[in-house]
Amino acid sequence: MINLDGKLVKKENAKLSVSNRGFAYGDSVFETIRVISGKIMFWEDHYFRLMASMRIMRMEIPSSFSPEFLEDEIKDIIEANDLSTSPARIKFAVYRRQGGYYTPATREIGYVISAEKMENSFYLFNDEPYEIELFKDHYVTSGLLSTIKSNNRAVNVLGSIYASENGYDNCLLLNEKKSVVEALNGNLFLVKGTTIKTPPISDGVLNGIIRKQLINILKKTEEYTLEETSISPFELQKADELFITNVAKGIQPVSKYRKKEYAHKVSKELLSKLNVKGRLG
Repeated sequence: MINLDGKLVKKENAKLSVSNRGFAYGDSVFETIRVISGKIMFWEDHYFRLMASMRIMRMEIPSSFSPEFLEDEIKDIIEANDLSTSPARIKFAVYRRQGGYYTPATREIGYVISAEKMENSFYLFNDEPYEIELFKDHYVTSGLLSTIKSNNRAVNVLGSIYASENGYDNCLLLNEKKSVVEALNGNLFLVKGTTIKTPPISDGVLNGIIRKQLINILKKTEEYTLEETSISPFELQKADELFITNVAKGIQPVSKYRKKEYAHKVSKELLSKLNVKGRLG
């Protein structure tokens, strides 16, 4: 079942017009949300990021879009797909209603919520080989538009094709200043000694939910010092560890970049703390 503008319909009957602005112009934003046995993980962060994304895109936010209303919409789609006792992945997409060309005819929105089952209730540590490379054919532009999850993901698509064609598990993206911004599907953290670095939002970094959770965790630990600072490609091979974060996997440690191989002690520690935070929060 799919939630299409507040109505539950069978997946095969959930259709959007070819004039839909999300398709025609990428005029759409979305959230990927993890739900465990009916509990929406980190819901407050997802809600406020969605509202911020809609404001940045100059969409008209309906008065009904309260946290409680959208939470109920998500729970309804979970129940409709018999996922109330399972881990599930939700995609909540908001698009501007059709009409106009580059200049929209309206700022009103529609939305689609879909759900699919996931395998594990908690994040599992993956220490399988995971090799990355830089993707340098195209750059992420620093600025607010790069911080939101929109349908404009051409750089990520092309980078993913490059990784697939060259046998890499992931690639890192650069901004126009040649600073490392993030991975194709998540935020980047670099560990050197007791210092952990992650690029700042001002570099064009996606305002990631797990990124925010880890920053909060690290601020409360005495073992490590967190720095939100630009990362040069030259720093990557000097690091002790690299890891990537996103809502679907939690933390993915990097095992190799070019000739450098990495440990995964810190990422394993932090994944345990993240699972605890998820259970309590």
